[in-house]
Amino acid sequence: MKKKIFSGVQPSGNLHLGNYLGAIKNFVNLQNGNDCIYCVVDLHAITSKQDPKLLNLNSIETVATFLASGLDSKKNIIFNQSSVSAHAEFAWILNCVSRVGWINRMTQFKEKAGTNKENASVGLYVYPVLMAADILLYDASHVPVGNDQKQHLELTRDIAQKFNNDFSCEGFIKVPEPIIQKEFSRIMSLKDGQKKMSKSDLSEQSRINLNDDKDTIINKIKKAKTDSSAFPANKEDLDKRPEAKNLINIYCSISEKTIENAISEFQGKNFSFLKDRLSDLIVEKICPIGNEIRKLLKDKEYLLNVLKEGNQRANAIAQIKLRKIYDKIGFLNLI
Repeated sequence: MKKKIFSGVQPSGNLHLGNYLGAIKNFVNLQNGNDCIYCVVDLHAITSKQDPKLLNLNSIETVATFLASGLDSKKNIIFNQSSVSAHAEFAWILNCVSRVGWINRMTQFKEKAGTNKENASVGLYVYPVLMAADILLYDASHVPVGNDQKQHLELTRDIAQKFNNDFSCEGFIKVPEPIIQKEFSRIMSLKDGQKKMSKSDLSEQSRINLNDDKDTIINKIKKAKTDSSAFPANKEDLDKRPEAKNLINIYCSISEKTIENAISEFQGKNFSFLKDRLSDLIVEKICPIGNEIRKLLKDKEYLLNVLKEGNQRANAIAQIKLRKIYDKIGFLNLI
């Protein structure tokens, strides 16, 4: 049966290899045989202060990245969140359904707010509820999630069930299921195998950006941190060595080989051999995407038209659902 899939990407600019392998590559695979809705979640982006001009450019670049990676704007709905007002409207309703205790258990707020949580925005605190609204508004049956998003999807499921119970409308708000990539691990920093690859890392050497050219990619992989021990002989040994494990995970994610096959392939060889093979794979996969991103960004009007069409399609679905939600709540529905 067809799945109805929803997922979103923040327009943070300079999307990197971790974003591609952790999310966008999976989006491309899921678009065949499913009804997919992919969102540039710009409302989520402003939970921390943004430069307005940069946010605008990053949103367009995210659309270009979707298309360059292989997403088809005719097969999928590709839109930006702030253009569909129902997201913010439904989020307020779900804020009134959700419980403070649920939000207090969200670990990502604690991680992002750090020690200065009293100075964090209210938006950052309640953004998991907005995430729930994004998903539930479209009756999504499935959501692709990584390990760091599992808690948010569990919250979404709790909110959906509570809405249905509160308003005696069992099954009205669909309770989504997770899609978890098999044989996939988080992509970590090239400088520190215990930190997630991130745009916020000050060192450009810590990540492969999707717009990096061939020489830059080869140089970054060559300088990627490893250790002085011999190549891991088994998975148990690999698990104790985060930098080696990260390079093997990246290799497996791109080549679609198992960890065991990769260990067998490189066992007894120097890390330089793995790095050479990994560089070749990344260049072969990422450079065409980077070239296409640069090409698409030269035609801003085309990218805006893709968004406009997606916004109209998303808004048509969202408004129908929102009107039904208003009826369930008892709002005067005069529009």
